[in-house]
Amino acid sequence: MKTAKNLPKVLCIVGPTSSGKTMLGIELAKKYSGEIINADARQIYQEFSIGTGKPLGGTRVSKDDRSYYLYEDIPHYLMDFLPPARAFTVVEWRDVALSAIDGITRREQLPIVVGGTGLYIQALIDNYQIPEVPPQPSFREAMKGKPLTELVEMLIRLDPDAEKIVDLKNPRRVVRALEVATFTGEAFTKQRKKCDPIVEPFLIALKHEREDLKERINKAVEHNIEVGWIDEIRRIKQSGISWDAPAMTSIGYRELGRYVRGEIPLEEAIQKTKDATWQYAKRQLTWFKRDRRIHWVEDTAEAERLVDGWLES
Repeated sequence: MKTAKNLPKVLCIVGPTSSGKTMLGIELAKKYSGEIINADARQIYQEFSIGTGKPLGGTRVSKDDRSYYLYEDIPHYLMDFLPPARAFTVVEWRDVALSAIDGITRREQLPIVVGGTGLYIQALIDNYQIPEVPPQPSFREAMKGKPLTELVEMLIRLDPDAEKIVDLKNPRRVVRALEVATFTGEAFTKQRKKCDPIVEPFLIALKHEREDLKERINKAVEHNIEVGWIDEIRRIKQSGISWDAPAMTSIGYRELGRYVRGEIPLEEAIQKTKDATWQYAKRQLTWFKRDRRIHWVEDTAEAERLVDGWLES
């Protein structure tokens, strides 16, 4: 499905964690013959399922030179495919996402990008060219022992605008921005270049009052604990994954990991997980509220009315 400019139409379901993106994406995929591309930086990892909000019960499928996570007969690309110790850059995500979009379009299906990692979404819909600086092991090792506050101070000195696009609560993201600035000699924010569009996006997000969203987050954390999140963390650790592996630094795995290691009581770990998730959701809201292209909807029916109009245009 392409526009008059020969650009593929891409539906994007975005917004904060626990807002209902996953199920909305699946419902719309069923209605519009869609295939989903994951844009959540945590759901890309294998083994990390319960705490990432990955739709549980899906299976990996390899078919016709394609590999995807199949859930309710809907293919999900860029989900549950990456080893937990492997880092994955925005550039890599955007390139693989474009390949998936091309394949979905050629099969005359609708590409539906679903996720809350704002930089992934922006790199795709605004065609940002981001510097391709390979990981520098010695630099990362040198940064490893430094507290987050010091890392943030270092980054802001090098790049005063970094707080606009870098999650300053995420040590891995801060170190990555420092790495790019250090090895290119130029601020990370100055190196993103917006180029000609490569897709025609239509963006939708589900609206929630802040207190309602916070309650949804708390209930999601409690539900995930009940269905075995802590046992999942123990299994992951027993499989040999390091506590400082990229996937293990995800919200919740980091806080509940402290309980698994015997550092804090379970109740404290759960509360820290709720608090950290809420802080992350607020940062996501700030990010997405800046984008005036997003249509904020109350429910699936409203989303469908908007998508109908977009597809007919």
